[in-house]
Amino acid sequence: MRSLLTLAVFMTLALPAAAQSVRFGDNQSEWARDGECDDRRFTGYNMATELDQDDTLHDAADCRKAFQQGQITLIDPAAAKAATVCTKIDFGRNRGEWANDSECDDYRFDGEGMATVIRVEEIKTDANDCRALCGAGMIYLRQP
Repeated sequence: MRSLLTLAVFMTLALPAAAQSVRFGDNQSEWARDGECDDRRFTGYNMATELDQDDTLHDAADCRKAFQQGQITLIDPAAAKAATVCTKIDFGRNRGEWANDSECDDYRFDGEGMATVIRVEEIKTDANDCRALCGAGMIYLRQP
């Protein structure tokens, strides 16, 4: 029993300072505790395939667990914006339901020019909007 307690204390102390300072919020999302992180501030393996801005800071248990297991990381918007090279991105075509509405609906991106809800199935379906917003510096790749 003592060795388990020692291990738990060591693991807590071993977390990087950034990990210890992440604010996960609460579990008020409709999708809280479903095994997937629904908070758009994160990216990685254990993310939901549909992300709604309303779930930001409202899926703490899922996001904390995935973060601590190294399945997701917190996005640094400034670093992601700096790493996004719009001229190198294949934006796809305008074949989505929400193409040409002045918001980017492509799940690969985030930022102030994004739609409220983004879905994996909308990747590369909103080329004109995403290309223009990327060029204006209003969106960035979630995983550069």
